[in-house]
Amino acid sequence: MKIYSSEEVQDKLSSILGWAFVDDAIEKKFEFKNFKAALGFIVQVGILAEQADHHPELLNIYNKVTIRLNTHSANSITSKDFELAEKIDCII
Repeated sequence: MKIYSSEEVQDKLSSILGWAFVDDAIEKKFEFKNFKAALGFIVQVGILAEQADHHPELLNIYNKVTIRLNTHSANSITSKDFELAEKIDCII
């Protein structure tokens, strides 16, 4: 598992659209047609996260979902975060 410096995170973000470096995590906001669609997305993210043994912070307000990724065990952003972000983007 590679640990990324702040500079490396910024460089790596150019390869995943819509993700931002916020408070020592990578974060993306998603908007859906309604709550049902947002919740379905969260369930799909949960399945991917469990398979990767990597669990994001999820915030849901009606049709909006915010996902934050940071590898807590490394206290940093790692390759696990970017790998999960790429898989999440494939859901949409």
